Order: sequence, then structure tokens, then C-alpha cells
Amino acid sequence: MRKLRVGVIDLVTRGPTRALYARVMNANLASIMPQVVGVWCEEEGHEVTFVCYTGSEDLVRELPDPIDLVFIGAFTEAAFLAYALSNLFRSRGAITVLGGPHARCYPEDSRKQFDYVLGFTDKAVILDVLRDCSRHRPLGAHLQAKAQPSALPGVRERWKFIEPTLRKAPLLKIVPMLGSLGCPYTCSFCIDSVVPYQPLDFKALTEDLRFLARNMRRPRVGWYDPNFGVRFDQYLDAIDSAVPPGTIEFLAESSLSLLSEAHLRRLGRTGFTALLPGVESWYELGDKSKTRHRGMDKVREVSEHVNLIQRHVPYVQTNFVLGLDSDAGEEPFELTKRFVDLTPGAFPGYSLLSAFGRAAPLNLQYQRANRVLPFPFHFLDNNRAMNVKPKNYSWRDFYDQVIGLTRHTFSWRAIGNRFRATEGVAPRLMNVVRAVSSEGFGRLAYYREVRRRLDSDREVQHYFDQESAELPEFFVRQIRKDLGPLWEWLPTGALDHDPNAYLKSEGSSVLATSPAKAREATS
Repeated sequence: MRKLRVGVIDLVTRGPTRALYARVMNANLASIMPQVVGVWCEEEGHEVTFVCYTGSEDLVRELPDPIDLVFIGAFTEAAFLAYALSNLFRSRGAITVLGGPHARCYPEDSRKQFDYVLGFTDKAVILDVLRDCSRHRPLGAHLQAKAQPSALPGVRERWKFIEPTLRKAPLLKIVPMLGSLGCPYTCSFCIDSVVPYQPLDFKALTEDLRFLARNMRRPRVGWYDPNFGVRFDQYLDAIDSAVPPGTIEFLAESSLSLLSEAHLRRLGRTGFTALLPGVESWYELGDKSKTRHRGMDKVREVSEHVNLIQRHVPYVQTNFVLGLDSDAGEEPFELTKRFVDLTPGAFPGYSLLSAFGRAAPLNLQYQRANRVLPFPFHFLDNNRAMNVKPKNYSWRDFYDQVIGLTRHTFSWRAIGNRFRATEGVAPRLMNVVRAVSSEGFGRLAYYREVRRRLDSDREVQHYFDQESAELPEFFVRQIRKDLGPLWEWLPTGALDHDPNAYLKSEGSSVLATSPAKAREATS
């Protein structure tokens, strides 16, 4: 195998930006798998240049020219940026590879823009790409392992890629770590709902934490587990055996069902300073919150539980999904307002129901019912667009309810209550900054503009009502602005995709087990 010049790009944003919040936080959104790919490529003797793209870097200058192979990791909201970069690097003779959530969710569309599109990725898949390293056009090869890898390079092995990324974070610096893959819960909208839960090696976890304690002053670790602490005692024993309590600060997403008072006491002693439990719905998913109640009874029970969490862990974000089929009328939104009032210290994270291609089997039901809109990938970040037509609301009614809830959550009264109910300077500051920036005031302004256009802009009306598939100029302008100079490299036709591609592909497969078979399929 010849030695290759390999570029690995981790896209944590959808386009160039100089926004203050992006400069402070984007480097802390780095993904783990691009770093893993970099390690695997170097182990095979290739020359690797790694870039975590936070919105300020010039990717063309940072990667060597010429370059043989470019791996790009992207969430769906960064798909257009990934497509533009692939087009640019292909024009310079490079072979391009897409991995990450967008590749898993939308392989049919991604194959039009990349030579390789990767689903589940282990080292064998990367070796196939490195050995083949050839053009696959007009449709790229779609490769994936049978399951998630059983082991991944740890922090020590990824450090040469982690350290320069952390230098881009001027204040808060968070190291990404994983202790498990998959999830034992079956939330119908979640990409991990069909991925079996799998703990990783706890001994390796312990060694990584000791390495961090030696190489960083007061490290912060963000656990990327879909649901932290499923094997709670094993997990915490591994952490506690690695470093003295309080040596490292930890942040994690977990379910309320795992956060008993005994567990919370231990998490607090160990150094957990932020938890992000999922509430999701007042009518569904009771197993995650460990309650059989619904409606207002569930609100009271969950509120008591979250207030208990905050007595042990200073920063709490509660996650909700708006627009589920179980929601109807004003009640779910009014219940969430009551929760905000009863749980003043928690920062509520709201997501609009979205169907990300192949992410979950439930998406097939939405597609069969013709409820999925062809919103461009650029807006599929759970907030700027909801691409599933609500079951029990008109679009105008739905946005009225979302605006009312957002206004209540980020009113000055609620911001003040959250400030007083939160302990510590950093948690208080974070809550205020998030509320008055894009997550609070900015999102409210955006929802109001969309709602206004549902009354006044015929292009937007027809698009939402599925009377037209032509993208309104309102959205095109946003994409052009966000991509900046890379807009010129966005491939022709990239703004459009088939929202029912998953359904149409049932009974056939875009998967090839090797690059050679992919070449046969497209020849």
C-alpha cells in the first residue's frame, strides 16, 4: 500500500462564522470518530493532517496540496458544507470520504457527492478505503461494518488530535470520551434506538483518565455515551479508581431512571458538574423517567426529581421533543411551562421533531404517510426546521405554541429565576448566555419570522403545505449566507433531496461489502 497524504476534517458547524459563542464553544463540540480515523490511518503508515473545523479555519490552506484522500465527519446540518468541500477537493484530484451521522442517515444522497460513504465504521472498513483509494463516481461506495466496533483508540492515542483542538477553546475546554455505545432504551425518534448497548473497556477508561490528570490542569470530560451510567457501579468504580474525587469535572447525558438519590450523591462526590437528562414527553417514554404517570402528575414527579438532581449537581439541562404524535392542543406546551416554573434552575433544551432519513424505523411510518417535507439538510438541526408535518396541529397553530413556550422559557422573569436557583458563577453565566443568545432570544426571533411568513409569504405557505417542492427564497438566502465563499462550491442540485429515499430503498440495498463490489454495482 502506497503512503497517502490524508486529511481528516471534523465539521462541528455548518459554515464559516466569527460569532462569539462559536469561538468560545465550538471546539468543545469535537467528535470522537474523526480522531479515531486519524489514529487508524497513522497506524497504517499514512501522513495525516487533522482539522476540527469550528468555523474560523481556512480548510483549503490547512490541508496539504496536493492531498490524496480526505475524510469528512458531519452531522446533517453540516451536510452542505461537507458537499461543498468534497466538490472542492475532488476538483483538485482528491478522493473523498463521508462519515458520521449524516452518512448513516442519508447514504442515498451522500453517494452522489462522495467516493465513499461510511455507516458503522471499524478499522477494517477504514483499511478497505485506504487500500482501494479510488474514484467511485457518479455514485460512491457505501461501506459499513456489521456492528459498532468493540474497542476504540482512547484519549492517549488521540491526544495529538485532541490537544490542538482544545487550544481553539479560549475558556472552557472539554475532552470528549466514550464509555459505551448504543442505548438500552427504544425512543422511536432516536438514532441509537436500534443500536444494542455495549460497554467499552473500563480498564482503558481508567488509564485515559489518569493520562488526562497528568497532562491537563483541572480537566473537564464530556461523556459522549448516548446514555451515561447504564452499568453505574462499574462505571463509577472505574472513574474513582483512576483519580481522586474532584480531580476531573464530568458532564454527561443520562436518563432520570438512572439518577436515584444514592447515585446522585456519588456523582456529586466524583466530580460531575453537569447532567443532561431526557424528559422528552409528558405522555410517552415513561421508562426513561422511571414514572408511570402522565400529564400534570408526571410534571410534578419529574420536577421533584430534577430539583433533587440540582442539589447534588450544579448544572442541569432537561431535554424535550416538541411535536410528537402524542401531543395535541395547548396542554403539552402548558405542562412544559408549568415544569419551567416548578423547576427554575434547569435549562430546558427543546427539539422540534425531525425525521433524519434512516436514523430510526419510525421514519418509515412518516414517509408512508407522506408527512416528511424535503427541508434542506442545512436546517435539520432539531430547531431551525421541523421536517415532519404535525399530526394534531396546523403549522400555524404549532408555531404559535412553540413561540409561546419559548417566550415563557426565556422571559426575563424565567432567566432571573434560573439565575437565582443555580449555584456557582460558571453555571449561572452559562444559563444567561444561552438564554440571551441563539438558543433563547435568537431562536424566538427566528420562530416568529417563520410564523410571520406562514401568513404573508406564499412560497413558504405552499412549501409547508406540500403544495410545492420548490425551496422558498427565504431559506435559500440563509444557506448562501451561512456557507459564505463555499456557496460557490456547493454542487448543482445539492439543495434538493428525496425525503422518502429510505422508504423507496426498502427491499433493495445501497450497501456494498467492499469497494470492488461497489464498483461492479455502478459500472
